Amino acid sequence: MTQTHASGATPLKAQQAQYDLSTYKVVKRRYYGRYASATVIVLLLMGLAQAFAKGNIEWSFVQQFLTAQSIMFGLLNTIVMAVLAMALGVVLGVVVAVMRMSQNPVLRYVASGYVWLFRGTPLILQLLLWFNLALIFPVLSIPGLFELKTVEVITPFAAALLGLGINQGAYTSEVVRAGLLSVDSGQYEAAKSIGMPRLQALRRIILPQAMRIIIPPVSNEFIGMVKMTSLASVIQYSELLHNAQNIYYANARVMELLIVAGIWYLAVVTVLTFGQSRLELRFGRGAGKRS
Repeated sequence: MTQTHASGATPLKAQQAQYDLSTYKVVKRRYYGRYASATVIVLLLMGLAQAFAKGNIEWSFVQQFLTAQSIMFGLLNTIVMAVLAMALGVVLGVVVAVMRMSQNPVLRYVASGYVWLFRGTPLILQLLLWFNLALIFPVLSIPGLFELKTVEVITPFAAALLGLGINQGAYTSEVVRAGLLSVDSGQYEAAKSIGMPRLQALRRIILPQAMRIIIPPVSNEFIGMVKMTSLASVIQYSELLHNAQNIYYANARVMELLIVAGIWYLAVVTVLTFGQSRLELRFGRGAGKRS
């Protein structure tokens, strides 16, 4: 015979009633840490905005020089230099990456030495060395063909292009090499089995597959190149920052001109970032998850 409590309920029913979830009230979780951190960030941003608004900054000068002819000319030079230097860096990077993967030990050592040298020294040092190359080679010549003074050949534009492009090639070569190594070794064997030469296999089979790995970091390097062109101001190349400096040397509106340069750098990088995402989607088709 089943025992019952004074209330008339069995122990099982009493236990079920005790753990009946319908009797509990759902309480929304409180994220106090998030609220506190968001409040601190908002207060900091408000303080920063107030400092810029009430500080010794003439925003009318920012508006005035934002589209000044000298600034626009510097912006154009920045974009041109970034494109040309990156193109040179990509070409050198692909060649050096192939050399490092070659079975020829001479090519491997030369490529490794190139990467070691240009990744191991500061970019600004390389720019200064190229710009002052005439101190080592006063004349550039091939006997019987031509002879040119180095100072006439190594202009600020040429020095910036060589310094930025050759330095970039060392970094790009590692990106390309990583992309080539990511391709399954069976692809190399398949190309070899049908009698395809190594370079042709790289161009038609390996590189197209490696582009999915290569494109994101190379695109990021291009965005970095836009900002690195500012280092060319030390060799008097008329890029964006250099021209902004020339203006504030004359009118002493330092912060205003630096803000103008910052606005244009952000604008260019924003456009390139959008283009990078489109390019990644294109080369990432059929590869599964998209970013």
